[in-house]
Amino acid sequence: MNITEYFTRISYKGSCENLDLETLTGIFQHHIRAVPFENLSIHCGETIALDLESVYDKIVRKKRGGWCMENNHLLSWVLKTLGYDTTILGAKVYSPEKNAYNHHITHLLLKVVLDGKAYIVDGGFGMMYQMWQPMELISGKEQPQVPGIFCFVEDNGIWYLEKIKRKQYNPNQSCSNSDNLEKNARRKVYLFTLEPCEIEVFRPQSVYLQTSPDSLFVTKSVCSLQTTDGLWALIGWTLTKVKYNYNENMDLMEAMTLTDEEVEKTLKDKFGIMLDKKLIPVNNSRLSMF
Repeated sequence: MNITEYFTRISYKGSCENLDLETLTGIFQHHIRAVPFENLSIHCGETIALDLESVYDKIVRKKRGGWCMENNHLLSWVLKTLGYDTTILGAKVYSPEKNAYNHHITHLLLKVVLDGKAYIVDGGFGMMYQMWQPMELISGKEQPQVPGIFCFVEDNGIWYLEKIKRKQYNPNQSCSNSDNLEKNARRKVYLFTLEPCEIEVFRPQSVYLQTSPDSLFVTKSVCSLQTTDGLWALIGWTLTKVKYNYNENMDLMEAMTLTDEEVEKTLKDKFGIMLDKKLIPVNNSRLSMF
């Protein structure tokens, strides 16, 4: 870990003298605004590797993004290098189409302990469910952030993350036909326990998510990046710009369809990504990621 090189990658120029919540939040926010959540390797004929050297080379040196097993694995290395008390945890993601949580652990997240308090740090969920600040691990407390209100609920040692979403306004979509306008919809995100995990726990599901025709990551090419007031998301050929709370309790969503040539230019201009191999955009699933 070359911490200076990593800080250059995420444009972080703050101090690291105090290992406090302010420093942790600063590093975290720079990371999610510089490193996209993306699965483009799957759609360019590349294999996603989980070892730290490969992840570091991909994200820091090649200026790519990654999914949770890459983004949060790298973040764990960064935080441990700085001296933060950091633990890798595993989560089961909620599947709206099945109305159930997945059977397998597929999501990697982090627990950081500061001054006797535990925080969840998750820089690898992407899209509109990406938290913008470390969340205190406390049950039942609503924690408002710019993307919406997040909340943990604990039950018999199992922790559930939920998000209360705002209404969404898409000027190109009929309000009467949109199911995104439900006010204050509480959405399940994932569940987890506090049992520490090693990266080996995630390897079987990493292979599955890269290869199975049932995997959302196989049926959709995804790239999202948080901004100072919202996010950019490229799913298949559709580029969506989200501005959080542009009007009272309402997020603005503007979408446009790109050509293959525009996809490559957009990846460079909006996400800072230049791919080594040709991307074949895919969006074969009707499941919405918003």
